[in-house]
Amino acid sequence: MPEPAKPPAILVVDDDEGLLILMEEALQAEGCEVATASSGVAALARLAERRPDLMLLDLKMRDLGGEAVLNRLRQDNVSVPFIVVTGQGDEKVAVEVMKRGALDYVMKDAAMLDLLPGITRRALTAIERDRALKAAEVERAQLEKEILEISEREQHRIGADLHDGLGQQLTAIELLCASLKADVAVQPVVANQVALIGQRLREAVGHVRALARGLVPVKDEPDALHVSLVELAELTNLLGRAKCRLECPAPVLLANSATAGHLYRIAQEAVNNAVKHSHATEMVIGLTQGRERLELRVADNGKGFPRNKGQEPGMGLDVMRHRARVIGSELTVDSKPGKGVTITCTLPTNP
Repeated sequence: MPEPAKPPAILVVDDDEGLLILMEEALQAEGCEVATASSGVAALARLAERRPDLMLLDLKMRDLGGEAVLNRLRQDNVSVPFIVVTGQGDEKVAVEVMKRGALDYVMKDAAMLDLLPGITRRALTAIERDRALKAAEVERAQLEKEILEISEREQHRIGADLHDGLGQQLTAIELLCASLKADVAVQPVVANQVALIGQRLREAVGHVRALARGLVPVKDEPDALHVSLVELAELTNLLGRAKCRLECPAPVLLANSATAGHLYRIAQEAVNNAVKHSHATEMVIGLTQGRERLELRVADNGKGFPRNKGQEPGMGLDVMRHRARVIGSELTVDSKPGKGVTITCTLPTNP
């Protein structure tokens, strides 16, 4: 059987002890687990022991006012959902505190104890909804990561099968053709046909290796990202449409091959976009690693992204951003019309 839901924990902070007792009783009648603090200092001590689901905070207290309590929590990087409790004439102050994150506020008047349960229920419902949304976002991100990892593993498997299976078989057939060519040398027509078959087989082997390299762009060695980016720049130069160079002033080692693979794909997509869409003639791939972060940068001298409505960058940029999110990095895009695009992916060294 599932365990019964725990009652919401509420901390009530007010220096009016009589009102404090009445608020405690009203919330306990609603099934809440209530703790109280009769001063700002006592509230901070309570919060240090246990963080409640919701805090009801009086703005004006003798020792430490509500705003001072909130400032102290902000300094300590402590986040607690709260409702403001305020007296007559302080509505403006309450509104200002609402801008700083209060879920609601309740006035100290004759109707306060009647309104308090409903205000508290609405706040708890909002808190629970936010928690559910955050949990769903975390789960979605995890599922995205798992799907992408499965896709990368499948690509790796297919690439390995192409290289070690089909590629090896085609190479063996090419060797047989070379041997056969010597046997039929006395028959020029047949020899020419065998030579043509051998040539086509060599081309097929080259295509298979290119496909395998595309499916498995980064190997498992720590320096594989650097090596793969060198090959990417060389291949881009061989195409003859643009000049590409890698700037890597010091060795970059990355133990996580999956992360290296995503970084490579980001660079590959940026280079392809620069050639195909920005019509760039020069590109620079930068790779640097410091104590706190690794930075991958691809800059081109193309025409930049369009700024007209309805001409937003295509899906490639979304894919790059998705890959960056998966590995916990930040992707920034700096585009200047007529002066090119710089795409930078920054990965914390110790995320």
